Amino acid sequence: MRATLMYDAGDVRVEEVPDPVLQAPTDAIIRVTYACVCGSDLHPYHDLEATPEGRRMGHEAIGVVEQVGSDVTTLSIGDTVIVPFAWSDNTCAFCRDGITTSCVHGGFFDGASSATQAEKLLVPYADGTAVVIPAGTDESLMPSLLTLSDVYLTGHHAAVRGGVEAGKTVAVIGDGAVGLSAVLAAKQLGAETIILMGRHESRTDLGREFGATHVVAERGEEGIAKVLELTDAEGAHIVLEAVGHMPAYEQAYGIVRPGGVISRVGVPQYEDAPVGFTSLFGKNATLTGGPATVRAYIEAALPQVLDGTIEPGRVFDREMPLAEIAEAYRLMDAREALKVLIRP
Repeated sequence: MRATLMYDAGDVRVEEVPDPVLQAPTDAIIRVTYACVCGSDLHPYHDLEATPEGRRMGHEAIGVVEQVGSDVTTLSIGDTVIVPFAWSDNTCAFCRDGITTSCVHGGFFDGASSATQAEKLLVPYADGTAVVIPAGTDESLMPSLLTLSDVYLTGHHAAVRGGVEAGKTVAVIGDGAVGLSAVLAAKQLGAETIILMGRHESRTDLGREFGATHVVAERGEEGIAKVLELTDAEGAHIVLEAVGHMPAYEQAYGIVRPGGVISRVGVPQYEDAPVGFTSLFGKNATLTGGPATVRAYIEAALPQVLDGTIEPGRVFDREMPLAEIAEAYRLMDAREALKVLIRP
């Protein structure tokens, strides 16, 4: 089969690799029908060190079940399924608490021997990981359903961990697909004021359609001042940080109001985040977030996509074949595409 490998920063190739085979009776193998490039894939695209064996790429997928292990009971050959970016047994103590990304048997597809930017995918603990899409679902809904494998539910996770609810003022830092998804999720959870901090007009226009009431294009101290101006110098109750770089975190603690919450879901590209008096402590602010527990949210979000309540798939503005995935990475890195849908 063909799969995407990254060998060095900027060096993305599609190559022939062995087909996956069942490794355990709890595994399944799916034929990938929809995948995509994630903003977090751009981190290794920028800084991956030379990797002679290549790093397998991709962690978001929809596919059709082709094989199941002898212990798999909830999936059948021919089912179309959503595969979250992390596998989990969905039965361990952490999974029962909803923290599926900390499953004692779990792991992450990206960088693993089985990753989603490929023609086929091995899914460990398939019963606990994959979620069946109802038979006969309209093909036009598949891009939105694909966002339930990561991007929309990562934005939703940020909003849930931040405690978004009716009457709250929410600021979203980042106009990438996760940031826009966080806007949509905050709107669904009833936020009254949603301030989107981003400077790419085509993206912030979609953010307004998703529910943003204000857009702040300024960054740094100017951006902080603008949000404070919009909030009568109080700041936002909840800040959803969807970037992962230190300037975004610094902006977050600059605009969170006393007693407020910063919820981070942008994969942090730094080790030390200030939490002292001038950042969090002095404001009695709460810092939360983390890898999105996507599997815990899918069943509730699935009907919202199927009945058209939400259309998170609008974040996809390009579609390309797997053979051209290197160009998809380039387009996203150059901000010429928001998020690229890949059809193996």
